[in-house]
Amino acid sequence: MSSENAVDQWMTVELSDDKISAYLSILPMAEPITCTVKDLEQLLASHRVKFGVKYGILQQIAESVRKFAGKQTLIAEGERPQPGKDGEIRMIYDPDEAIRRPLEMDDGTVDFKEISRIMNVRKGQLIAERLLAGLGSPGRAVTGDILDGKNGKDVRFKIGKNVVADAEQLALYAAMDGMISITDRGKINVFPIYEVNGDVDYRIGNIDFFGSVVIRGNVLPGFKVKAAGDIRVTGGVESAELEAVGSIEIGAGILGHNKGLIRAGLNVKSSFIQDAQVEAAQDILVTHSIMHSQIRAGRNVICKGAKGLLIGGIVQAGEKVVARTVGNTMSTPTTIEVGVLPELRNELSALRAQLKVLAESLDKTDKALVLLDQMAVTGQLSPERMAMRIKLSHTKKQAIEEQAAAKERILEIERTLEDTDKARVEIISIVYGGTKIVIGRYTRFVKEVAPRVYFKYLDGDIAMLPNS
Repeated sequence: MSSENAVDQWMTVELSDDKISAYLSILPMAEPITCTVKDLEQLLASHRVKFGVKYGILQQIAESVRKFAGKQTLIAEGERPQPGKDGEIRMIYDPDEAIRRPLEMDDGTVDFKEISRIMNVRKGQLIAERLLAGLGSPGRAVTGDILDGKNGKDVRFKIGKNVVADAEQLALYAAMDGMISITDRGKINVFPIYEVNGDVDYRIGNIDFFGSVVIRGNVLPGFKVKAAGDIRVTGGVESAELEAVGSIEIGAGILGHNKGLIRAGLNVKSSFIQDAQVEAAQDILVTHSIMHSQIRAGRNVICKGAKGLLIGGIVQAGEKVVARTVGNTMSTPTTIEVGVLPELRNELSALRAQLKVLAESLDKTDKALVLLDQMAVTGQLSPERMAMRIKLSHTKKQAIEEQAAAKERILEIERTLEDTDKARVEIISIVYGGTKIVIGRYTRFVKEVAPRVYFKYLDGDIAMLPNS
Protein backbone atom coordinates (compact mmCIF):
# COMPACT_ATOMS: atom_id res chain seq x y z
CA MET A 1 0.00 0.00 0.00
CA SER A 2 1.40 3.41 -0.92
CA SER A 3 1.96 6.14 1.61
CA GLU A 4 -0.43 8.45 -0.25
CA ASN A 5 -3.30 5.93 -0.11
CA ALA A 6 -2.64 5.26 3.60
CA VAL A 7 -2.88 8.95 4.43
CA ASP A 8 -6.02 9.48 2.36
CA GLN A 9 -7.84 6.35 3.45
CA TRP A 10 -6.84 5.91 7.10
CA MET A 11 -6.22 9.36 8.47
CA THR A 12 -8.40 12.44 9.07
CA VAL A 13 -7.67 15.86 10.58
CA GLU A 14 -10.18 17.70 12.79
CA LEU A 15 -9.95 21.25 14.13
CA SER A 16 -11.49 22.43 17.40
CA ASP A 17 -14.28 25.01 17.13
CA ASP A 18 -11.93 27.81 18.19
CA LYS A 19 -9.21 26.55 15.78
CA ILE A 20 -6.72 26.50 18.63
CA SER A 21 -6.16 22.73 18.37
CA ALA A 22 -5.87 20.20 15.54
CA TYR A 23 -6.25 16.44 16.02
CA LEU A 24 -5.18 13.54 13.83
CA SER A 25 -7.39 10.45 13.86
CA ILE A 26 -6.15 7.12 12.47
CA LEU A 27 -8.67 4.39 11.83
CA PRO A 28 -8.03 0.86 13.14
CA MET A 29 -6.23 -1.16 10.48
CA ALA A 30 -6.22 -4.82 9.52
CA GLU A 31 -2.84 -4.64 7.78
CA PRO A 32 0.26 -2.56 8.47
CA ILE A 33 0.69 0.74 6.62
CA THR A 34 3.54 3.20 6.39
CA CYS A 35 3.79 6.94 5.86
CA THR A 36 6.42 9.65 6.05
CA VAL A 37 6.54 12.94 7.92
CA LYS A 38 6.16 14.63 4.56
CA ASP A 39 2.92 12.69 3.91
CA LEU A 40 1.57 13.91 7.25
CA GLU A 41 2.66 17.49 6.56
CA GLN A 42 0.83 17.38 3.24
CA LEU A 43 -2.30 16.05 4.99
CA LEU A 44 -2.15 18.90 7.52
CA ALA A 45 -1.59 21.45 4.76
CA SER A 46 -4.70 20.19 2.97
CA HIS A 47 -6.63 21.21 6.08
CA ARG A 48 -4.81 24.58 6.33
CA VAL A 49 -2.94 23.50 9.47
CA LYS A 50 0.42 25.25 9.44
CA PHE A 51 1.01 26.83 12.85
CA GLY A 52 1.97 25.13 16.10
CA VAL A 53 2.55 21.76 14.42
CA LYS A 54 4.06 19.19 16.80
CA TYR A 55 6.80 17.77 14.54
CA GLY A 56 8.00 15.41 17.23
CA ILE A 57 4.58 13.72 17.22
CA LEU A 58 4.65 13.56 13.40
CA GLN A 59 7.97 11.72 13.59
CA GLN A 60 6.60 9.23 16.12
CA ILE A 61 3.55 8.52 13.93
CA ALA A 62 5.73 8.03 10.84
CA GLU A 63 7.87 5.55 12.79
CA SER A 64 4.89 3.51 14.05
CA VAL A 65 1.49 4.22 12.53
CA ARG A 66 -0.11 1.18 14.22
CA LYS A 67 0.78 2.59 17.67
CA PHE A 68 -1.54 5.53 17.01
CA ALA A 69 -4.28 3.59 15.22
CA GLY A 70 -7.78 3.94 16.70
CA LYS A 71 -6.77 7.11 18.57
CA GLN A 72 -7.20 10.86 18.28
CA THR A 73 -3.85 12.62 18.70
CA LEU A 74 -3.20 16.33 19.28
CA ILE A 75 -1.07 17.22 16.30
CA ALA A 76 -0.97 21.05 16.39
CA GLU A 77 -1.68 23.68 19.02
CA GLY A 78 -2.00 27.42 18.49
CA GLU A 79 -1.76 30.28 20.96
CA ARG A 80 -4.84 31.34 22.87
CA PRO A 81 -5.69 35.05 22.95
CA GLN A 82 -5.48 36.58 26.43
CA PRO A 83 -8.19 38.92 27.78
CA GLY A 84 -7.21 42.38 28.90
CA LYS A 85 -7.42 43.40 32.57
CA ASP A 86 -10.68 45.06 33.57
CA GLY A 87 -10.58 48.70 34.48
CA GLU A 88 -11.07 49.72 38.11
CA ILE A 89 -11.72 52.63 40.40
CA ARG A 90 -8.93 53.04 42.96
CA MET A 91 -9.59 55.14 46.04
CA ILE A 92 -6.58 57.18 47.14
CA TYR A 93 -7.33 55.97 50.66
CA ASP A 94 -10.04 53.80 52.16
CA PRO A 95 -12.51 55.99 54.11
CA ASP A 96 -13.16 53.19 56.60
CA GLU A 97 -9.44 52.60 57.26
CA ALA A 98 -8.83 56.33 57.59
CA ILE A 99 -10.87 56.39 60.80
CA ARG A 100 -9.15 55.56 64.10
CA ARG A 101 -11.56 53.40 66.08
CA PRO A 102 -11.59 52.94 69.87
CA LEU A 103 -8.84 50.61 71.04
CA GLU A 104 -10.25 47.32 72.30
CA MET A 105 -8.34 45.82 75.25
CA ASP A 106 -7.76 42.09 75.92
CA ASP A 107 -10.62 41.99 78.46
CA GLY A 108 -13.07 43.43 75.94
CA THR A 109 -13.19 46.94 77.42
CA VAL A 110 -12.69 49.98 75.22
CA ASP A 111 -10.11 52.72 75.79
CA PHE A 112 -11.90 55.89 74.75
CA LYS A 113 -8.70 57.93 74.93
CA GLU A 114 -8.08 56.41 71.48
CA ILE A 115 -11.42 57.62 70.15
CA SER A 116 -12.41 57.89 66.48
CA ARG A 117 -11.06 60.87 64.60
CA ILE A 118 -12.45 61.90 61.23
CA MET A 119 -9.98 62.39 58.37
CA ASN A 120 -11.29 65.22 56.26
CA VAL A 121 -10.55 65.94 52.61
CA ARG A 122 -9.91 69.45 51.34
CA LYS A 123 -11.49 71.08 48.33
CA GLY A 124 -9.50 70.11 45.21
CA GLN A 125 -7.93 67.03 46.85
CA LEU A 126 -7.58 63.91 44.67
CA ILE A 127 -9.80 61.19 46.13
CA ALA A 128 -10.01 58.51 43.40
CA GLU A 129 -8.41 57.43 40.13
CA ARG A 130 -9.87 55.51 37.22
CA LEU A 131 -7.53 52.84 35.86
CA LEU A 132 -8.22 52.09 32.22
CA ALA A 133 -9.04 48.62 31.01
CA GLY A 134 -6.20 46.71 29.35
CA LEU A 135 -6.16 45.56 25.74
CA GLY A 136 -6.44 41.87 25.01
CA SER A 137 -3.37 40.03 23.70
CA PRO A 138 -3.88 38.38 20.28
CA GLY A 139 -3.54 34.66 19.80
CA ARG A 140 -2.97 32.52 16.72
CA ALA A 141 -4.99 29.63 15.31
CA VAL A 142 -3.40 26.48 13.93
CA THR A 143 -4.39 27.81 10.50
CA GLY A 144 -2.12 30.80 11.11
CA ASP A 145 -5.04 33.23 11.49
CA ILE A 146 -4.68 35.94 14.14
CA LEU A 147 -7.24 35.65 16.97
CA ASP A 148 -8.14 38.91 18.67
CA GLY A 149 -7.97 38.98 22.46
CA LYS A 150 -10.99 40.37 24.30
CA ASN A 151 -10.38 43.80 25.78
CA GLY A 152 -11.04 44.31 29.48
CA LYS A 153 -14.28 45.94 30.63
CA ASP A 154 -14.05 49.63 31.28
CA VAL A 155 -15.54 51.29 34.36
CA ARG A 156 -16.87 54.74 35.04
CA PHE A 157 -16.92 56.94 38.10
CA LYS A 158 -20.19 56.77 40.00
CA ILE A 159 -20.29 60.43 40.82
CA GLY A 160 -22.25 61.46 43.89
CA LYS A 161 -22.44 64.81 45.66
CA ASN A 162 -19.67 67.41 45.99
CA VAL A 163 -17.13 65.68 43.73
CA VAL A 164 -15.83 66.57 40.27
CA ALA A 165 -13.95 64.60 37.60
CA ASP A 166 -11.28 65.90 35.20
CA ALA A 167 -11.94 66.22 31.47
CA GLU A 168 -10.53 62.75 30.73
CA GLN A 169 -12.63 61.17 33.51
CA LEU A 170 -9.45 59.68 34.97
CA ALA A 171 -9.34 61.48 38.31
CA LEU A 172 -11.99 62.46 40.88
CA TYR A 173 -11.56 65.47 43.19
CA ALA A 174 -13.38 66.83 46.22
CA ALA A 175 -15.48 69.88 45.32
CA MET A 176 -15.60 71.00 48.95
CA ASP A 177 -14.09 70.34 52.37
CA GLY A 178 -15.70 67.30 54.00
CA MET A 179 -15.57 63.55 54.40
CA ILE A 180 -15.67 60.81 51.75
CA SER A 181 -18.73 58.61 51.97
CA ILE A 182 -19.65 55.69 49.70
CA THR A 183 -23.44 55.47 49.46
CA ASP A 184 -25.93 53.38 47.51
CA ARG A 185 -24.61 51.53 44.45
CA GLY A 186 -21.06 52.69 45.05
CA LYS A 187 -21.56 56.42 44.52
CA ILE A 188 -18.59 58.48 45.71
CA ASN A 189 -19.55 61.58 47.70
CA VAL A 190 -17.90 64.22 49.83
CA PHE A 191 -20.19 65.17 52.70
CA PRO A 192 -19.53 67.96 55.15
CA ILE A 193 -19.47 66.81 58.78
CA TYR A 194 -21.74 68.07 61.53
CA GLU A 195 -19.92 67.78 64.85
CA VAL A 196 -21.50 67.96 68.30
CA ASN A 197 -18.90 68.53 71.01
CA GLY A 198 -21.01 67.05 73.80
CA ASP A 199 -24.38 65.38 74.27
CA VAL A 200 -27.39 65.54 72.00
CA ASP A 201 -29.82 67.12 74.46
CA TYR A 202 -32.20 70.06 74.66
CA ARG A 203 -29.28 72.40 73.95
CA ILE A 204 -28.81 70.77 70.53
CA GLY A 205 -32.26 69.37 69.70
CA ASN A 206 -33.04 66.80 67.02
CA ILE A 207 -30.58 66.56 64.13
CA ASP A 208 -31.55 66.02 60.48
CA PHE A 209 -28.39 66.53 58.42
CA PHE A 210 -27.55 65.81 54.78
CA GLY A 211 -23.94 64.84 55.60
CA SER A 212 -22.24 62.77 58.31
CA VAL A 213 -22.68 63.42 62.02
CA VAL A 214 -20.06 63.04 64.75
CA ILE A 215 -21.33 63.26 68.34
CA ARG A 216 -18.59 63.57 70.96
CA GLY A 217 -20.91 62.64 73.79
CA ASN A 218 -24.19 60.78 74.34
CA VAL A 219 -27.56 60.80 72.64
CA LEU A 220 -30.09 61.29 75.42
CA PRO A 221 -33.57 59.69 75.63
CA GLY A 222 -36.21 60.89 73.20
CA PHE A 223 -33.91 62.63 70.72
CA LYS A 224 -33.52 61.85 66.99
CA VAL A 225 -30.43 61.95 64.81
CA LYS A 226 -30.78 61.47 61.05
CA ALA A 227 -27.87 61.61 58.56
CA ALA A 228 -27.42 61.13 54.81
CA GLY A 229 -23.88 59.87 55.52
CA ASP A 230 -22.59 58.11 58.66
CA ILE A 231 -23.31 58.64 62.36
CA ARG A 232 -20.50 58.20 64.91
CA VAL A 233 -21.22 58.52 68.63
CA THR A 234 -18.31 58.39 71.09
CA GLY A 235 -20.65 57.90 74.06
CA GLY A 236 -23.85 55.92 74.38
CA VAL A 237 -27.35 56.01 72.97
CA GLU A 238 -30.34 55.69 75.32
CA SER A 239 -33.95 55.33 74.14
CA ALA A 240 -33.23 57.45 71.07
CA GLU A 241 -33.71 57.19 67.29
CA LEU A 242 -30.70 57.10 64.96
CA GLU A 243 -31.03 56.66 61.20
CA ALA A 244 -28.17 56.82 58.68
CA VAL A 245 -27.88 56.13 54.96
CA GLY A 246 -24.33 54.94 55.67
CA SER A 247 -23.04 53.23 58.84
CA ILE A 248 -23.63 53.87 62.56
CA GLU A 249 -20.85 53.42 65.15
CA ILE A 250 -21.61 53.77 68.87
CA GLY A 251 -18.68 53.60 71.30
CA ALA A 252 -20.38 53.11 74.68
CA GLY A 253 -23.32 50.99 73.65
CA ILE A 254 -27.10 51.11 73.12
CA LEU A 255 -29.59 51.01 75.97
CA GLY A 256 -33.05 51.02 74.45
CA HIS A 257 -35.56 50.50 77.29
CA ASN A 258 -37.71 49.03 74.47
CA LYS A 259 -38.02 52.50 72.91
CA GLY A 260 -36.39 54.16 69.92
CA LEU A 261 -34.71 52.60 66.90
CA ILE A 262 -31.21 52.33 65.40
CA ARG A 263 -31.28 51.87 61.61
CA ALA A 264 -28.35 51.95 59.14
CA GLY A 265 -28.17 51.64 55.35
CA LEU A 266 -24.84 49.80 55.74
CA ASN A 267 -23.43 48.56 59.11
CA VAL A 268 -24.01 49.10 62.83
CA LYS A 269 -21.11 48.76 65.32
CA SER A 270 -21.57 48.96 69.09
CA SER A 271 -19.99 47.65 72.28
CA PHE A 272 -23.37 46.32 73.53
CA ILE A 273 -27.08 46.36 72.71
CA GLN A 274 -29.73 45.98 75.43
CA ASP A 275 -33.55 46.14 75.20
CA ALA A 276 -33.27 47.84 71.83
CA GLN A 277 -34.38 47.55 68.21
CA VAL A 278 -31.45 47.68 65.77
CA GLU A 279 -31.55 47.25 61.98
CA ALA A 280 -28.78 47.27 59.36
CA ALA A 281 -28.87 46.57 55.63
CA GLN A 282 -25.53 44.75 55.87
CA ASP A 283 -23.82 43.76 59.18
CA ILE A 284 -24.34 44.34 62.89
CA LEU A 285 -21.06 44.02 64.82
CA VAL A 286 -21.10 43.89 68.64
CA THR A 287 -18.18 43.48 71.05
CA HIS A 288 -19.77 42.62 74.42
CA SER A 289 -23.40 41.52 74.35
CA ILE A 290 -26.84 41.58 72.76
CA MET A 291 -29.49 41.34 75.48
CA HIS A 292 -33.28 41.04 75.02
CA SER A 293 -33.29 42.99 71.75
CA GLN A 294 -34.83 42.90 68.29
CA ILE A 295 -31.92 42.64 65.83
CA ARG A 296 -32.22 42.59 62.04
CA ALA A 297 -29.27 42.47 59.63
CA GLY A 298 -29.45 42.00 55.87
CA ARG A 299 -26.23 39.98 55.95
CA ASN A 300 -24.52 39.06 59.25
CA VAL A 301 -24.79 39.55 63.01
CA ILE A 302 -21.41 39.09 64.73
CA CYS A 303 -21.08 39.12 68.55
CA LYS A 304 -17.77 37.46 69.42
CA GLY A 305 -15.72 39.83 71.57
CA ALA A 306 -14.30 38.92 74.98
CA LYS A 307 -17.82 38.18 76.28
CA GLY A 308 -19.84 37.80 73.09
CA LEU A 309 -23.16 37.14 74.85
CA LEU A 310 -26.44 36.77 72.98
CA ILE A 311 -29.35 36.35 75.38
CA GLY A 312 -33.10 36.77 74.86
CA GLY A 313 -35.00 38.54 72.10
CA ILE A 314 -34.92 37.80 68.38
CA VAL A 315 -31.85 38.03 66.12
CA GLN A 316 -32.50 37.90 62.37
CA ALA A 317 -29.81 37.81 59.66
CA GLY A 318 -29.91 37.22 55.92
CA GLU A 319 -26.85 34.95 56.01
CA LYS A 320 -25.01 34.32 59.28
CA VAL A 321 -25.09 34.81 63.06
CA VAL A 322 -21.88 34.31 65.07
CA ALA A 323 -21.80 34.55 68.89
CA ARG A 324 -19.54 33.34 71.66
CA THR A 325 -22.36 32.34 74.05
CA VAL A 326 -26.07 32.02 73.26
CA GLY A 327 -28.73 31.81 75.99
CA ASN A 328 -28.08 31.20 79.70
CA THR A 329 -28.54 28.65 82.49
CA MET A 330 -32.09 29.95 83.08
CA SER A 331 -33.06 28.85 79.53
CA THR A 332 -34.14 32.39 78.62
CA PRO A 333 -36.04 32.13 75.30
CA THR A 334 -33.64 33.25 72.56
CA THR A 335 -34.50 33.11 68.85
CA ILE A 336 -32.00 33.22 65.98
CA GLU A 337 -33.30 33.31 62.40
CA VAL A 338 -31.06 33.11 59.32
CA GLY A 339 -31.37 32.26 55.65
CA VAL A 340 -33.68 34.99 54.39
CA LEU A 341 -33.75 38.80 54.51
CA PRO A 342 -35.39 39.84 57.80
CA GLU A 343 -37.84 42.16 56.06
CA LEU A 344 -39.13 39.24 53.98
CA ARG A 345 -39.54 37.03 57.03
CA ASN A 346 -41.41 39.82 58.84
CA GLU A 347 -43.53 40.49 55.76
CA LEU A 348 -44.45 36.80 55.74
CA SER A 349 -45.67 37.01 59.35
CA ALA A 350 -47.69 40.14 58.54
CA LEU A 351 -49.26 38.49 55.47
CA ARG A 352 -50.31 35.43 57.48
CA ALA A 353 -51.90 37.70 60.08
CA GLN A 354 -53.63 39.60 57.27
CA LEU A 355 -55.03 36.34 55.83
CA LYS A 356 -56.49 35.47 59.22
CA VAL A 357 -58.23 38.87 59.47
CA LEU A 358 -59.50 38.58 55.88
CA ALA A 359 -60.89 35.09 56.54
CA GLU A 360 -62.78 36.32 59.62
CA SER A 361 -64.09 39.35 57.71
CA LEU A 362 -65.23 37.17 54.77
CA ASP A 363 -67.04 34.83 57.14
CA LYS A 364 -69.02 37.74 58.66
CA THR A 365 -69.74 39.19 55.20
CA ASP A 366 -70.98 35.82 53.90
CA LYS A 367 -73.36 35.40 56.84
CA ALA A 368 -74.77 38.90 56.35
CA LEU A 369 -75.22 38.34 52.60
CA VAL A 370 -77.03 35.02 53.18
CA LEU A 371 -79.52 36.81 55.43
CA LEU A 372 -80.01 39.66 52.95
CA ASP A 373 -80.42 37.18 50.06
CA GLN A 374 -83.15 35.38 51.99
CA MET A 375 -84.93 38.70 52.61
CA ALA A 376 -84.68 39.53 48.90
CA VAL A 377 -86.40 36.24 47.97
CA THR A 378 -89.32 37.00 50.28
CA GLY A 379 -89.55 40.61 49.07
CA GLN A 380 -88.61 42.08 52.46
CA LEU A 381 -85.55 44.01 51.24
CA SER A 382 -85.84 47.76 51.87
CA PRO A 383 -83.88 50.30 49.77
CA GLU A 384 -81.41 50.76 52.67
CA ARG A 385 -80.80 47.01 52.93
CA MET A 386 -80.51 46.77 49.13
CA ALA A 387 -77.70 49.36 49.28
CA MET A 388 -76.08 47.41 52.13
CA ARG A 389 -76.30 44.21 50.05
CA ILE A 390 -74.54 45.89 47.10
CA LYS A 391 -71.87 47.34 49.40
CA LEU A 392 -71.25 43.97 51.11
CA SER A 393 -70.96 42.22 47.72
CA HIS A 394 -68.31 44.75 46.68
CA THR A 395 -66.52 44.30 50.01
CA LYS A 396 -66.54 40.52 49.56
CA LYS A 397 -65.08 40.77 46.04
CA GLN A 398 -62.34 43.13 47.25
CA ALA A 399 -61.49 40.87 50.20
CA ILE A 400 -61.24 37.80 47.93
CA GLU A 401 -58.85 39.69 45.62
CA GLU A 402 -56.72 40.79 48.60
CA GLN A 403 -56.73 37.21 49.88
CA ALA A 404 -55.52 35.86 46.52
CA ALA A 405 -52.77 38.52 46.30
CA ALA A 406 -51.61 37.76 49.85
CA LYS A 407 -51.49 34.01 49.16
CA GLU A 408 -49.48 34.57 45.97
CA ARG A 409 -46.99 36.80 47.81
CA ILE A 410 -46.68 34.22 50.60
CA LEU A 411 -45.76 31.56 48.02
CA GLU A 412 -43.11 33.89 46.53
CA ILE A 413 -41.51 34.49 49.93
CA GLU A 414 -41.68 30.80 50.88
CA ARG A 415 -39.76 29.96 47.72
CA THR A 416 -36.95 32.26 48.90
CA LEU A 417 -36.90 30.39 52.20
CA GLU A 418 -35.60 27.35 50.31
CA ASP A 419 -32.33 29.13 49.43
CA THR A 420 -30.36 28.34 52.58
CA ASP A 421 -26.89 27.52 51.22
CA LYS A 422 -25.16 30.46 52.98
CA ALA A 423 -27.28 30.32 56.12
CA ARG A 424 -25.32 29.45 59.25
CA VAL A 425 -25.37 29.96 63.03
CA GLU A 426 -21.96 29.61 64.73
CA ILE A 427 -21.50 29.18 68.47
CA ILE A 428 -17.87 29.81 69.49
CA SER A 429 -18.23 28.76 73.13
CA ILE A 430 -21.62 27.39 74.29
CA VAL A 431 -25.34 27.36 73.49
CA TYR A 432 -27.95 26.79 76.21
CA GLY A 433 -31.38 25.19 76.17
CA GLY A 434 -34.25 27.55 75.38
CA THR A 435 -32.60 28.64 72.14
CA LYS A 436 -34.65 28.46 68.95
CA ILE A 437 -32.79 28.19 65.62
CA VAL A 438 -34.67 28.98 62.39
CA ILE A 439 -33.00 28.43 58.99
CA GLY A 440 -35.20 29.19 56.00
CA ARG A 441 -38.51 27.43 56.68
CA TYR A 442 -37.03 24.94 59.16
CA THR A 443 -36.95 25.22 62.97
CA ARG A 444 -34.90 23.47 65.65
CA PHE A 445 -35.17 23.89 69.45
CA VAL A 446 -32.01 23.46 71.51
CA LYS A 447 -32.95 21.48 74.61
CA GLU A 448 -29.57 20.79 76.16
CA VAL A 449 -26.30 22.64 76.60
CA ALA A 450 -23.91 22.17 73.65
CA PRO A 451 -20.33 23.52 73.38
CA ARG A 452 -18.67 24.83 70.19
CA VAL A 453 -21.24 23.93 67.54
CA TYR A 454 -22.72 25.40 64.40
CA PHE A 455 -26.12 24.97 62.77
CA LYS A 456 -26.84 24.68 59.06
CA TYR A 457 -29.51 23.24 56.78
CA LEU A 458 -28.64 19.68 55.75
CA ASP A 459 -30.77 16.98 54.10
CA GLY A 460 -34.17 18.43 54.90
CA ASP A 461 -33.43 19.47 58.50
CA ILE A 462 -31.27 21.76 60.64
CA ALA A 463 -28.07 19.94 61.60
CA MET A 464 -26.01 20.73 64.71
CA LEU A 465 -22.35 20.04 63.93
CA PRO A 466 -19.09 20.44 65.90
CA ASN A 467 -17.44 23.82 65.37
CA SER A 468 -13.71 23.21 65.02
